[in-house]
Amino acid sequence: MFENVAHVLEELGKQDYICDKKIGTVVFLAQQLEKPVLVEGPAGVGKTELAKVVAAATGRRLIRLQCYEGLDEAKALYEWEYSKQLLYTQILKERFSQAMSGAKTLREAAERVAQEDSVFFSDHFIVPRPLLEAITSPDPVLLLIDEVDKADPEFEAFLLEVLSDFQVTVPELGTIEATQRPLVFLTSNNAREMSDALKRRCLHLFIDYPTEADERRILELKVPGAAEGLVSDVVGMMQRLRDLDLKKLPSISETLDWARALLALNARELDEDLVNQTFNVILKYEGDVRKAQGELDKLLQKQAIREGAPVPAPGAPQKPASASKKGALH
Repeated sequence: MFENVAHVLEELGKQDYICDKKIGTVVFLAQQLEKPVLVEGPAGVGKTELAKVVAAATGRRLIRLQCYEGLDEAKALYEWEYSKQLLYTQILKERFSQAMSGAKTLREAAERVAQEDSVFFSDHFIVPRPLLEAITSPDPVLLLIDEVDKADPEFEAFLLEVLSDFQVTVPELGTIEATQRPLVFLTSNNAREMSDALKRRCLHLFIDYPTEADERRILELKVPGAAEGLVSDVVGMMQRLRDLDLKKLPSISETLDWARALLALNARELDEDLVNQTFNVILKYEGDVRKAQGELDKLLQKQAIREGAPVPAPGAPQKPASASKKGALH
């Protein structure tokens, strides 16, 4: 249990998750008010990771429901184990014969079989999916409904019962209420707008791209082997790239991937050739790569003008000039 917002920041810090007071406050209020949290923001900024570290910090088991187009309540809630039901039917065949003996009509025989429905439609034959598992867990858990914006609006409407009353309805069994209220985190990459009804039931949290200072702290924490110069170069370049009109802006997850890739190449600082060779680690579209390379050429030209060096043509091979290249990347 978190005692206050400062305690949240401290415990998440122990899990190597760097966040600000806004995030800490929402997490604390989610615990105190027992309300779900809808976490929105660009892909790769740490929305899913937040749910994971909160689960670890509170000692709760993480139950994850990955959403996708076509997901329905049966796949998210429960599934009947038909093969097990069939096996039990074969084993109890003689018992059924005894129960139906003496029945004079088919209707009477069917009614006698129907009286045994509870034997075959019980929790013995249910395979719980994430939602039912979270509702029926005897211990406190954290339910992560990941990328809820990818699910259909019909499934979003179904979630309202879970998020409002922390209960689910199984037609064959009735309404099942939560034995322990789970902490619930929903994440969204803004693929579509969430309904007002869903938002009303949740605390809202938007996680944006990190500031330069936060990105540096995250990089130093997650990639401890990176040299100080490399950290400065990578963070500076990532901050510049996010100012461009790219189809997919690189996030903190790409920053970490890039730093680890550069570390594998034994790099201690960035230069133009190394950047061009590894742009595909952080940029996922060829058009974005070309825009970024064009921006890098502009930076190098400006640096050359300041230093009085010959200005290369855009896209032309650059002569080795480590100081010039390094300065352009800062």
